[in-house]
Amino acid sequence: MRILHASLFAEDVKMALETIRTNKARSILTVLGVVIGVTVAIVVSSVLLGLQENIQASINEFGVDNLFIFKFDPGFHFGRLTPEERTRKSLTYEDGMAMKELPAIKDVAVQALPHIGDTPQPVRSARHKSHELNNIIFRGVTASFADVESSKMKEGRFFTDLEDLHRAEVVVLGFDAADTLFPNESPIDQQLLVDGNLYTVIGVFEKKKNSIAGRGDNEVLIPYRTYRKHYPQDDEHVIMAMAYPGMKNAAEDEVRGLLRTRRRVSPKNPDNFGISSAEQLGQQFRDIMSGVFTLIVGIVSIGLLVGGVGVMNIMLMSVTERTREIGVRKAIGARKRDISFQFLTEAMTLTGVGGILGVLVSLAISLLLNLTHLVPSSVPLWAVLLGVAVAGSVGLFFGIYPAMKAARLDPVVALRYE
Repeated sequence: MRILHASLFAEDVKMALETIRTNKARSILTVLGVVIGVTVAIVVSSVLLGLQENIQASINEFGVDNLFIFKFDPGFHFGRLTPEERTRKSLTYEDGMAMKELPAIKDVAVQALPHIGDTPQPVRSARHKSHELNNIIFRGVTASFADVESSKMKEGRFFTDLEDLHRAEVVVLGFDAADTLFPNESPIDQQLLVDGNLYTVIGVFEKKKNSIAGRGDNEVLIPYRTYRKHYPQDDEHVIMAMAYPGMKNAAEDEVRGLLRTRRRVSPKNPDNFGISSAEQLGQQFRDIMSGVFTLIVGIVSIGLLVGGVGVMNIMLMSVTERTREIGVRKAIGARKRDISFQFLTEAMTLTGVGGILGVLVSLAISLLLNLTHLVPSSVPLWAVLLGVAVAGSVGLFFGIYPAMKAARLDPVVALRYE
């Protein structure tokens, strides 16, 4: 019995493919909505997954045991700061030094940067001879920065506590910054002009595996006290606190208690600062991507609905065109379920082919995105399988009415149909 059903199903699929082959243009136009819907769904899924993997890997490079402390929650805000957050008092260098005394904290690094509020960030550039770089990430950092961030040096070294204390005019460059400003030559011991001030290059970081906005290979870092000497108005501080392995939660509690005390936050009021970690930043990004994906699913559903309506329309036309064929099949013993199964199979085959085409197009687009390095793209197997399954389901749902109409035809009337 199972062999018979399998044989009938194979025959129905064969007939459906023959119908598609016979009416190529009509079939392609019919499933175009399905192809577009599946393509968009898979491409968006692959890009979101690629971005998520890239962002998480980049965040993890900060250090999985590190805490990031700022005057508001570090993370993906997209300008959605409240008036209270915008006017908060900045963290201080002394806050960071106080954290070094906490039992669960192994080390602390402090970054100085321009004030973040209602005014735009200043644009600072670096120049060496005829080479200039405008989109630099310019910061003043303590000597512990490289160790806390686990940054590795490609050449040269990072500056010392003594150089920071004496406000030395030295600079350490990110890989891309060094490559742009010093092409085909070593930057070590070379002079670099940054925003009108002259520095000596003493080190270059290794190229980071993953880069995100605000932390990339265009870093230009000088000692903390040197930065404050040149930019005393830049009173913003970001603090990175490295916890001992396995003590990150305890370290977070200790930092929170310390800052609430130092910033005189009463027990009934919420924190007026933010603490985050690589894990929390990754989860925040995943939540954002989940919302984007939900929106895309809604848009794709509209495309699949249009495609489904087209399929139902073409199947109704097919029922009308093959009325006499249906009558002949019924006359020689075909049951209603055989007729309905035939048309359902044809509808599912039609949309299934559209789903496969959508998968192939999406794989090509994903490959192109990776080759051109526009955005990271990683096509998951579940997206491919789900795309084909959804395409087949569209055919099943929108093929029910035409299949029922075909099955209910009176064989006598059908045989007389011209």
